[in-house]
Amino acid sequence: MHDVRELIDQGPEATRRLARRRYQLDLDGLWAAHRRRAAGLDEVALLRSELKRASSRPRQAGAQGPSEADREESRLLREKVQTAEAEVRTAEQELTELLLQIPNLPLDSVPDGDSEKEAVEVRRGGPPVRDAAESRHHAEVGAELGILDSTRAARLSGARFSVAAGPGARLERALAAFFLDLHTTEHGYTEYSVPHLVTRETMTATGQLPKFEEELFATSVGGRELFLIPTAEVPLTNLVAGELLNPRSLPLAFTAHTPCYRAEAGAYGRDTRGILRLHQFGKVELVRICEPEKAQDELELMVRQASECLERLGLSYRVMLLPAGDMGFSARMTYDLEVWMPGSGAFREVSSVSDCGTFQARRAGVRYRSADGRKVPVATLNGSALPIGRTLAALLEQGVQPDGSVLLPEALVPYTGFRRLLPGGGTER
Repeated sequence: MHDVRELIDQGPEATRRLARRRYQLDLDGLWAAHRRRAAGLDEVALLRSELKRASSRPRQAGAQGPSEADREESRLLREKVQTAEAEVRTAEQELTELLLQIPNLPLDSVPDGDSEKEAVEVRRGGPPVRDAAESRHHAEVGAELGILDSTRAARLSGARFSVAAGPGARLERALAAFFLDLHTTEHGYTEYSVPHLVTRETMTATGQLPKFEEELFATSVGGRELFLIPTAEVPLTNLVAGELLNPRSLPLAFTAHTPCYRAEAGAYGRDTRGILRLHQFGKVELVRICEPEKAQDELELMVRQASECLERLGLSYRVMLLPAGDMGFSARMTYDLEVWMPGSGAFREVSSVSDCGTFQARRAGVRYRSADGRKVPVATLNGSALPIGRTLAALLEQGVQPDGSVLLPEALVPYTGFRRLLPGGGTER
């Protein structure tokens, strides 16, 4: 969330930057809401001052107690204070609702554009891309291996769910363990086991609400509303919600492996085959929290850490800088890591790594004490490193052999116990 005074002070500059996201800032409406709240606060302060003076008159006059007229005056003033405070709460709620709808300001270094077509390729990594003409789709490969079963998944839950069986389930578990070990032992992250159900306030703090309510799964039991997390970014970032952090503890680095639940409203018709776009999928998430001036360096570090996962798995990929109009609501700069999917003949996003600046921290109330003693919002960053399903799909498509088997990277052998997946559900070391 934004500081309303900063938005108003920036005025045309804030309007220009948000226009790059195709968002039209209602500066007049924001200014009017801000003035209503400020006027209400002034009115409350004035009435409280009058009430205090009225209450002190009998003591100043040496009277035994307030007269009937004094009591009536105080009663009326208390009613006015209560009315004015209620009006302030209404004005604050209206202003907050306005601010919650405004996305983060993109950095000027972010390219213009509204879609992945305007993304800028930064670099490529891993082996040279494999010719799509020689490859097969992961859904077909997984079915022949006996490790992916979309038919049974559909009977259980409907479309956009998947069942992994035998070596496939073991491979999913191996990927999660491999990513977590890499990030905790070599990259300095602290692993957490976090709730998969969170409150509306928790979702709002990281920007999922109110913007994306239609894309979230929610439940209500006994009148208690909870949301299924779309990413571990939500609980990990909120671990320090409302806290004043010691600057010596920064940066904080959190990671977790969780299921993620997304309705993905409006996404139907794309990636309906296979496991690239599911309602439930596993993912290892990274979150970093730092001083705002260090956020860009932390972003580059996280991109390298996510890239290292792909490098060690021997997967072909590229790093893309997203345009302003294609970033997530809370991000001010985002890199996508796209893995080569030869079965589709295209690069597909496997990780988004975002610098959110102080946007989420203002919502969540996360601050630290700066060198000059001020309490200021921290910067938050997040990224996938990596999703389990999409990584598995890339391994199948990039690793499939002419005989139908799939050769896995050596880095996974200590976790799987096998190097090759064989048609029919077998494995080979």
